[in-house]
Amino acid sequence: MSDSKEVTLGVMGGGQLGRMFVHAAQQMGYFTAVLDADPLSPAGRVSHHHIQTAYTDPAGLAELAAVSVAITTEFENVPAQALAQLAATRPVAPSAEAVGIAQDRVREKAHFAGCGVPVAPYAVIETAEQLAQVGSDLFPGILKTARMGYDGKGQVRVKNPAELAAAWADLKGVTCVLEKMLPLQMECSVIVARGADGSCVNLPVQRNLHRDGILAVTEVFEGNMPEALVKRAVAAAKSIASGLQYVGVLCVEFFVLDPTQPEAQALGGLVVNEMAPRPHNSGHYSMDACDVSQFDLQVRTLAGLPLVQPRQHSPAIMLNLLGDIWPEHRSEKTGADPHKGAPDWAAVLALPGTHLHLYGKQDAKKGRKMGHLNITGASIDHVRATALQAAALLGIAAF
Repeated sequence: MSDSKEVTLGVMGGGQLGRMFVHAAQQMGYFTAVLDADPLSPAGRVSHHHIQTAYTDPAGLAELAAVSVAITTEFENVPAQALAQLAATRPVAPSAEAVGIAQDRVREKAHFAGCGVPVAPYAVIETAEQLAQVGSDLFPGILKTARMGYDGKGQVRVKNPAELAAAWADLKGVTCVLEKMLPLQMECSVIVARGADGSCVNLPVQRNLHRDGILAVTEVFEGNMPEALVKRAVAAAKSIASGLQYVGVLCVEFFVLDPTQPEAQALGGLVVNEMAPRPHNSGHYSMDACDVSQFDLQVRTLAGLPLVQPRQHSPAIMLNLLGDIWPEHRSEKTGADPHKGAPDWAAVLALPGTHLHLYGKQDAKKGRKMGHLNITGASIDHVRATALQAAALLGIAAF
């Protein structure tokens, strides 16, 4: 597929990750096709083809396969069976099998264990009998639905068996995983890209801060984590990808444990949390701080182009821009004019090294990802100072 002229790459899902994939593909000369039912989907509005059907619509899937030479996904909750149907006639990366494992925490944890990557102690809860058998050593814990959970959704913290029983009932008794809460020092993630030939490259390890279950800040610079942990995280992410015979971009999220605690020492200081079979919010900094972005890698894996190890040329901080910072919501706290259309981007962009990426979404709802701001510079001290200035201008809490 080296001749990209008139070649169309397809993507299931029309959100911001699809939009950034489309932009990267178009920059490399490809045509693009998006399947998403929303007529105003961010990716659909910038693509050559927008197929406005449900993910499982047979006619829509047939049309996507007809116009595309290869197909990817931008969202892990696209039905795996739809990807399997597409794969009958077109290359699909990642595979339906890999996406299906990522959609199910029970299968996901079994895969991690099979790759020799430590996970937090956990129990699977599918029945009342399993609920009653949960050991006291798993409290306090986090009860997570096995399917359809992301950005903190489908997760409840529990301190004892009574709270666990109540939480499971509130979640309608669906299959869940109870994970022991471990003493954390920080969270991090690794993005790898693996080709059909087995070649595998990675972005630098990202240090992440979450608020209310949603990624808020990513910091990437040399020395952001101890070198030994960096090497272990990269090796673990590549092992997980290899074990899936994965093709595409994969993000693996980790918990870095408090080294002073016994549990951390027993687990080696690092446990895998979950994986996302797609580009990830924590990799957005690569668009401005690396010579190859995560979306460039997604295009390369799908098109069968060579993978090269990305190089980071600038320290970077990424701020997630949620709908909460739009004046209509901030006015509740700050008295800002609720009729002003958007945050003061001019003030933010007056700061050196700021790179604004907005996703073209129409309504700024609380908790909704509207865009991100990348800050780059010559040193991490300079970048952090600028990022804190930007955060203050936007009403984002300091970090």
